[in-house]
Amino acid sequence: MSAIKHGVRDYYGTKETNGLENGHDYHAIRKGCRTLPWTTPGLRITRLRLLSDPGYPMWDVSYCDGMLGDEPVKVELPFSDLPKRNMMAAIIKYAKDDKVYAKGLGIFGAISTLN
Repeated sequence: MSAIKHGVRDYYGTKETNGLENGHDYHAIRKGCRTLPWTTPGLRITRLRLLSDPGYPMWDVSYCDGMLGDEPVKVELPFSDLPKRNMMAAIIKYAKDDKVYAKGLGIFGAISTLN
Protein backbone atom coordinates (compact mmCIF):
# COMPACT_ATOMS: atom_id res chain seq x y z
CA MET A 1 0.00 0.00 0.00
CA SER A 2 1.37 3.40 -0.99
CA ALA A 3 2.09 5.93 1.73
CA ILE A 4 1.14 8.76 -0.61
CA LYS A 5 -2.52 9.62 -0.95
CA HIS A 6 -4.05 11.85 -3.60
CA GLY A 7 -3.49 15.47 -2.62
CA VAL A 8 -2.74 14.74 1.04
CA ARG A 9 0.59 15.10 2.84
CA ASP A 10 1.95 11.67 3.71
CA TYR A 11 4.07 10.58 6.64
CA TYR A 12 7.19 12.02 4.96
CA GLY A 13 5.60 15.40 4.27
CA THR A 14 5.11 14.99 0.52
CA LYS A 15 1.94 15.80 -1.37
CA GLU A 16 1.01 14.14 -4.66
CA THR A 17 -1.70 14.94 -7.18
CA ASN A 18 -2.76 12.61 -10.01
CA GLY A 19 -0.48 9.78 -8.91
CA LEU A 20 -0.22 6.49 -10.79
CA GLU A 21 -2.10 3.39 -9.67
CA ASN A 22 0.63 1.05 -10.92
CA GLY A 23 3.80 3.02 -11.53
CA HIS A 24 5.98 -0.03 -12.15
CA ASP A 25 3.93 -1.20 -15.15
CA TYR A 26 3.54 2.35 -16.46
CA HIS A 27 7.29 2.98 -16.49
CA ALA A 28 8.04 -0.43 -18.02
CA ILE A 29 5.94 0.56 -21.06
CA ARG A 30 7.78 3.91 -21.35
CA LYS A 31 11.22 2.31 -21.77
CA GLY A 32 10.86 1.44 -25.45
CA CYS A 33 9.08 4.61 -26.54
CA ARG A 34 10.49 7.06 -29.04
CA THR A 35 10.73 10.75 -28.18
CA LEU A 36 8.85 13.40 -30.16
CA PRO A 37 8.67 17.20 -29.77
CA TRP A 38 5.44 18.63 -28.45
CA THR A 39 4.97 20.34 -31.83
CA THR A 40 4.31 16.95 -33.51
CA PRO A 41 0.93 17.07 -35.31
CA GLY A 42 -1.63 14.70 -33.79
CA LEU A 43 0.22 14.40 -30.47
CA ARG A 44 -1.84 14.20 -27.27
CA ILE A 45 -0.09 14.65 -23.91
CA THR A 46 -1.17 12.08 -21.33
CA ARG A 47 1.16 12.81 -18.41
CA LEU A 48 3.36 15.73 -17.34
CA ARG A 49 5.16 14.83 -14.11
CA LEU A 50 6.35 17.80 -12.05
CA LEU A 51 8.50 17.58 -8.91
CA SER A 52 9.44 20.15 -6.30
CA ASP A 53 10.10 20.75 -2.64
CA PRO A 54 7.68 22.57 -0.33
CA GLY A 55 8.58 26.26 -0.32
CA TYR A 56 10.65 26.09 -3.53
CA PRO A 57 9.10 28.40 -6.17
CA MET A 58 9.61 26.17 -9.23
CA TRP A 59 8.42 22.81 -10.56
CA ASP A 60 11.04 20.60 -12.21
CA VAL A 61 9.83 18.57 -15.18
CA SER A 62 10.51 14.91 -14.44
CA TYR A 63 9.03 13.57 -17.67
CA CYS A 64 6.26 14.09 -20.18
CA ASP A 65 4.44 11.31 -22.02
CA GLY A 66 1.86 11.27 -24.75
CA MET A 67 0.15 9.32 -27.49
CA LEU A 68 0.49 9.68 -31.22
CA GLY A 69 -2.46 7.70 -32.50
CA ASP A 70 -2.16 4.34 -30.73
CA GLU A 71 1.57 4.73 -30.05
CA PRO A 72 2.82 5.77 -26.60
CA VAL A 73 5.65 8.30 -26.88
CA LYS A 74 7.89 10.42 -24.69
CA VAL A 75 7.38 14.13 -25.26
CA GLU A 76 10.19 16.65 -25.55
CA LEU A 77 9.19 20.00 -24.09
CA PRO A 78 10.78 23.44 -24.60
CA PHE A 79 11.09 23.88 -20.83
CA SER A 80 12.65 21.94 -17.96
CA ASP A 81 11.03 23.82 -15.12
CA LEU A 82 7.95 25.95 -14.50
CA PRO A 83 7.06 28.52 -11.85
CA LYS A 84 4.60 27.29 -9.22
CA ARG A 85 2.80 30.62 -9.49
CA ASN A 86 1.28 31.14 -12.93
CA MET A 87 2.36 27.69 -14.13
CA MET A 88 -0.43 27.49 -16.70
CA ALA A 89 0.36 30.96 -18.03
CA ALA A 90 4.00 29.89 -18.46
CA ILE A 91 2.92 26.76 -20.39
CA ILE A 92 0.67 28.89 -22.61
CA LYS A 93 3.55 31.29 -23.33
CA TYR A 94 5.82 28.41 -24.40
CA ALA A 95 2.99 27.02 -26.51
CA LYS A 96 2.39 30.34 -28.25
CA ASP A 97 6.12 30.68 -28.95
CA ASP A 98 6.07 27.22 -30.60
CA LYS A 99 2.68 27.75 -32.29
CA VAL A 100 1.16 24.91 -30.26
CA TYR A 101 -2.36 24.88 -28.78
CA ALA A 102 -1.62 23.75 -25.22
CA LYS A 103 -5.21 22.99 -24.26
CA GLY A 104 -5.65 20.98 -27.45
CA LEU A 105 -2.63 18.86 -26.52
CA GLY A 106 -4.38 17.90 -23.27
CA ILE A 107 -1.44 19.08 -21.17
CA PHE A 108 -3.53 20.77 -18.46
CA GLY A 109 -5.45 17.60 -17.67
CA ALA A 110 -2.26 15.54 -17.68
CA ILE A 111 -0.34 17.34 -14.91
CA SER A 112 0.83 15.24 -11.97
CA THR A 113 2.75 16.82 -9.10
CA LEU A 114 4.85 15.62 -6.20
CA ASN A 115 5.79 18.32 -3.71
